Amino acid sequence: MNDFLKELTWRGMIHSQSAGCAKWLEQESRTGYLGIDPTGPSLHIGHLVTIMMMNNLQRCGHKPLFVLGGSTGMIGDPSGKSEERNLLSKEDIIQNYELLKKQLSKLVDFDKGSYSAELLNNNDWTKEYLYLDFLRDIGKHLTLNYMMAKDSVQSRIEKGISYTEFSYQLLQAYDFFWLHKNMNCGLQMGGSDQWGNITSGIELIRRKEGNDAFGITCPLLTREDGSKFGKTEKGDNIWLSAEKTSPYKFYQFWYNTSDETAEKCMKIFSYKNEPEINDLIFNHKKDSSQRILQSALGKELTCRIHSENDFKMVKEATGVLFGSSPVNALENIDSKTIGEIFDGVGRYTLSKDKIENPVKVVELISDFTGIFPSRGEAKRMIKSGGLMINKEKISNESEAVNTTQLISGKYLLVQKGKKNYYLVEFV
Repeated sequence: MNDFLKELTWRGMIHSQSAGCAKWLEQESRTGYLGIDPTGPSLHIGHLVTIMMMNNLQRCGHKPLFVLGGSTGMIGDPSGKSEERNLLSKEDIIQNYELLKKQLSKLVDFDKGSYSAELLNNNDWTKEYLYLDFLRDIGKHLTLNYMMAKDSVQSRIEKGISYTEFSYQLLQAYDFFWLHKNMNCGLQMGGSDQWGNITSGIELIRRKEGNDAFGITCPLLTREDGSKFGKTEKGDNIWLSAEKTSPYKFYQFWYNTSDETAEKCMKIFSYKNEPEINDLIFNHKKDSSQRILQSALGKELTCRIHSENDFKMVKEATGVLFGSSPVNALENIDSKTIGEIFDGVGRYTLSKDKIENPVKVVELISDFTGIFPSRGEAKRMIKSGGLMINKEKISNESEAVNTTQLISGKYLLVQKGKKNYYLVEFV
């Protein structure tokens, strides 16, 4: 059973762990939990790191519990936050809970016999707890000095922290205590910013039950500039929901990571074993321009988070610009994704009535759009064989286009020379 810690170690997924955790894990199958607050409608790749910890826990013969914080989500965790969170309504929390529940079902095995993952809601054991009883039963076991010393509190002292967020630590500690007492759970896992909350739970269990409990945290996933991924962080986030981050943008994120990040993330997120990943790294270093690591990482995660069909769509769409894929590969792609594919490409918007009747290509690319400053330059490009519409070469200056040639009923893709693309949208 101790294979779990060995697995996390070679994958670079351990930031901190409790003393005695290794010995406790090696004795028998154990139960561990991860808490996620439904304060947003989707998980993001920062969550995926801790979910992979739980995935490895399960694959090494232990039982994972996922606690979606129907109660703690109403409060907001101050850990790693420089300012107060905006409180969500009960209705938003419930809606987010259902969305996260659906996403988790794709990432962890909830049908694996005695090792099956379980999904819980901490609102189930806190909603009937009277406030005064909670203070008497739980609050008296953690001193103010102990709670004030936590990094999540210290980092906010200057700007101020509300009693609401200050109390979060106590609520999370109670979750660990309740799971320990009722579900024999002795391990809590999370990102490195959760260490203070985790150790508060360990302390509460020790004081109330006299039992040992343990914690393991992983390094936080950060952007290339070192900033954290998170629901309320500034900067683009990479979500697991296709509505918030399209499969195309999701794949492109992994494909465009640096070699160092790709190697680190392959170890964290891949289901491949150590020899397989080492082979990929070795082959990648032979010729890093081939982006072997980035391609493998992007494929595996896009197929897992979205689907194999989504990955095929992404590859075909990418091939329209950078390969030999036919332009009809774009036919089944939504407008949002098409916009992302052609982000940075020259864009023109015209009224569709411009081509209700056939219009000469020369007129379209010079008079209507300005892709060429004059008809003469457009004709010279056609004569030299350097103009394509929808990936088909225009060989005669008298050729025309009409609405039947529009991609998805609204786009024309113009290629000028080898690398210059323009997207003309008809509305």
